[in-house]
Amino acid sequence: MDYNKLADMLFPNINKQPEEYEERYPERNLPDGAKVTRLGPSPTGFIHLGNLYGAFVDERLAHLSDGIFYLRIEDTDDKREVEGAVEAVISSLDYFGLKFDEGATISGEKGSYGPYHQSKRGEIYQCFVKLMIQKGQAYPCFLTEDEITKIREEQESQKLTPGIYGKWAKHRNLSLEEVEKRINAKEQYVIRFRSEGSLENYFSIEDGVRGTLSMPENNLDVVILKKTGIPTYHFAHVVDDHLMRTTHVIRGEEWLSSLPIHVALFNAMNWELPTYCHSTVLMKMEGETKRKLSKRKDPELSLNYYKSEGYHPAAVREYLLTILNSNFEEWRIENPESSIDEFNFTTDKMSNSGTLFDLDKLNDISKEVLVKIPASELCQFLIKWASEHEPELENLFKGNEDYLTKILDLGRSGKKPRKDLIYAKQIFEFISYFYDDYFKREDKDPENITLEDHNAILSAYLESYDHNDDQNEWFNKIREIAKSNGYAEKPKDFKKNPDMYKGHVGDVSTVIRIALMGRSMSPDIWEIQQILGEERTRERIKSCINN
Repeated sequence: MDYNKLADMLFPNINKQPEEYEERYPERNLPDGAKVTRLGPSPTGFIHLGNLYGAFVDERLAHLSDGIFYLRIEDTDDKREVEGAVEAVISSLDYFGLKFDEGATISGEKGSYGPYHQSKRGEIYQCFVKLMIQKGQAYPCFLTEDEITKIREEQESQKLTPGIYGKWAKHRNLSLEEVEKRINAKEQYVIRFRSEGSLENYFSIEDGVRGTLSMPENNLDVVILKKTGIPTYHFAHVVDDHLMRTTHVIRGEEWLSSLPIHVALFNAMNWELPTYCHSTVLMKMEGETKRKLSKRKDPELSLNYYKSEGYHPAAVREYLLTILNSNFEEWRIENPESSIDEFNFTTDKMSNSGTLFDLDKLNDISKEVLVKIPASELCQFLIKWASEHEPELENLFKGNEDYLTKILDLGRSGKKPRKDLIYAKQIFEFISYFYDDYFKREDKDPENITLEDHNAILSAYLESYDHNDDQNEWFNKIREIAKSNGYAEKPKDFKKNPDMYKGHVGDVSTVIRIALMGRSMSPDIWEIQQILGEERTRERIKSCINN
């Protein structure tokens, strides 16, 4: 077989040589040890937590080593492409603070290793497929869909591995004349890799997460170029990762079964393998068992869930590190005020079994993160969130930033700050009583409070209220109201002699709290009144008397 003649027959319009692309995309000028990573999503319109999970690994590895993190859009399957999906990917990752050094952007592309859309790299792939034809490492296959279906059925009936290999690779050794005859007859064909591997032979490879892996060689003649002239993922990512000088490939464990194919392709091209890091799938508890997060069952799989609920990006990043590196929580305890950028992230500490995603744990971490963010910054975060997801709240917040900032800062000073704030939607639910249009009385007075005492307590409170009282003066008045209405001034007095009192000062303050906030539990009443102002405070107390 004259492979050069075959290559020219199959690719008459490909005139560039592989060496030209090697020169166009030289080794990157980076410090020793710098890592080059990429995120390569398909523009299907669904960006999920797994994408963010992997992208965060990519970003940490690159930026902690003074390397490059780039975005490559793997859009060779135009049937699955959704309009606006690229913009959705970029904006979603940007929301969570992931910044690309180069690659696809909303306004175009940046960087000298593009194009960063695979759909624009057709000639590059065909150049290297032509090289493989010239080396006898690939061949045209004219099998029809019906023929492939029959082969699959035969293999299934014999319980054999499905695919084109061995006796089923019927066009592996066609003559040049036979190929030319079929092409002239307008028969459609794909280009297949001519595998030299055997399942009886094993190879070893170092996985960045899982350590040494030993696997059977690839024996399949996989398709590397479709009938349309578009490459398969297998081939496209090998070419791109080589030319873009990718050093580390982070991907899910579902790609482990394809690893022998990718190793075989890299070896066929005599290219250095990147370090593959196969992460685990994200799991959640369902009863006593773990299961994979599901697009159908679990809204929290979609990144839109976190954006619409209003999770702060810093909280999500902090949580991701806790599930990505087993030593992060210990580091955080030792470094409570440090930026996560100071944490020495490594793939060695990533789990190689199912990673458990726990929304409750995220919420707990979010409380810890948000309490450290200045109230003025949280105010702007809430306004931005409202502008995108709750426009009516944006109108409530804008122009009243000082008021909102005071609310958000409530109880957050001192050695033991309150940790009530979790995500934007929950934050507004928590503080909604500060806004008259959203104020409602949700709780009832303690059971030992009669309607008569309810009115007496609030009337006395209204009569004695002085907005200028300090906290001690204010509380002493409540004690006096309690005493004059038959309630113990101190809870411990009531506990000692319950028959002497109707209740204690805590019951009295709860009546006042519910009148003002509509809830039996809230931050400090005095501080809340200082924010509400005297007029609103008096109006709420007054409106609750005789009701």
